[in-house]
Amino acid sequence: MNCTVKMSTNGINTPLKLQFGLINYENRYLTAEAFGFTVNASATSLKKKQTWTLEQDQENQVVFLRSHLGRYLATDKDGKISCEREVPDPDCRFLIVPQSDGRWALQSETHQRYFGGSAEYLSCFAQIIGEIEQWTVHLALHPQASMLSVPRKRYVHLSIADDKLCTGRDIPWGVDSLITLVYLEGKYCLKTCDNRFLRNDGKLVIENEPNTCFTLELKSGKLAFKDSEGKYITPMGPTGTMKSGRCSTPWKDELFDLEESHPQVVFQGANKKYVSIRQGVSVSANQNDETDMETFQMEIDKDTKKCMFRTNGGNYWTLVSHCGILASATEAEENTMFDIEWLGRRVALRASNGKYVSTKKNGHLAAVSDSVGEDEMFVLKLINRPILVLRGENGFVCHHKTSNTLDANRSVYDIFSLLFNDGAYQIKSGKGTFWYVSNSGLVCTDGDKPEDFFFEFLVYGRVGIKAQNGKYLRGDQGGTLIANGTNVDNFSLWEH
Repeated sequence: MNCTVKMSTNGINTPLKLQFGLINYENRYLTAEAFGFTVNASATSLKKKQTWTLEQDQENQVVFLRSHLGRYLATDKDGKISCEREVPDPDCRFLIVPQSDGRWALQSETHQRYFGGSAEYLSCFAQIIGEIEQWTVHLALHPQASMLSVPRKRYVHLSIADDKLCTGRDIPWGVDSLITLVYLEGKYCLKTCDNRFLRNDGKLVIENEPNTCFTLELKSGKLAFKDSEGKYITPMGPTGTMKSGRCSTPWKDELFDLEESHPQVVFQGANKKYVSIRQGVSVSANQNDETDMETFQMEIDKDTKKCMFRTNGGNYWTLVSHCGILASATEAEENTMFDIEWLGRRVALRASNGKYVSTKKNGHLAAVSDSVGEDEMFVLKLINRPILVLRGENGFVCHHKTSNTLDANRSVYDIFSLLFNDGAYQIKSGKGTFWYVSNSGLVCTDGDKPEDFFFEFLVYGRVGIKAQNGKYLRGDQGGTLIANGTNVDNFSLWEH
């Protein structure tokens, strides 16, 4: 079910809306049909109709289940199920009753009966919880996120020094703060940016195994991860090492928030130097190496599509008097907004005064140019997506089962490696072969040599991917990934 619980957070980024699918005892998904606003449990995969939003009453543990049509699941006193109410009423009030294996039972708060069934035969009339009344939760959100420990108010990250997942970051900065949730047969694995799995003893391992699989539980809008022995992942010790603790019940220490992971980038100016704030608030292209001081978070405004660049100290780039660029703004406003022009391997930035940002001879950035020349061009490098999961309008990108092409409409996803190449990107499959575009425009995955693709961060939370033929990647009517988009629309924009 598409659980859009509001995950309250003390983090710096927006908490993710948790979206779920609910799977019954026959391995079928709860589905909301448009015709007659009926519900059934017949679907074999998680798509739009199987996605539910869970809204939680902040005063108690009551939840409401909203379908993709904006209608609420309800039951009457006789157990008859409907999903046509546009505003929730007492018949829409449910309680989540967690089971020992992580599944949920849903109880009508008003009528005290349990919801279950199969196919079109769904009801909420059971007085006790049996196999039929238990539902497996399948997250429907994009699986790459930042992870915040609720009590510590610190972010989970890969500690190179300790070779562990630790909970010690004030902000989720850099590639090591990226966490990927991998869904396997009803359980979840936590994958680091270097493609290793968290084991319940705190070690990071290459291969998936039973002790790297955790049951996902939801408590007051927060997430908890239960291992195969019934214990919960918790931050331990001064560094907050992630491992299973002693608790068999999730208390505050075992709770986490997921937050969206914005793209973080480095810029290289025409002088081949990295743009930096190492010298203070001045934004200058004057460094030879990449550190947190050369990394900037891209935050795209949902309405204007303009971009803001946030530093690791929380300030934004802003246009100041005399057309200089300083990292001194503490909140978003007009002068922190920049237009990005995507020029293949290079980008240009236009400030709020209508001028292009130029690299001056001393490395300082200033918005002074009316046109784009060499000094106005920058290399933009995405640094916090070494592994890539793409989700489009109709589902995730995944290898086709019997060919070398890619599906773009799947409820499961494959994880690809992303390699940077002078302003472009090369995409590698798990078998070590590369993506390329065939003469017919199909995106294939068995290339011996890498082929360049161009990433354009055009709207909030989405990227357009342009192939060397100048066309955008999109899913065709049959669900196959193909490079034939002449412009950007919902079918050529990808969550990443």
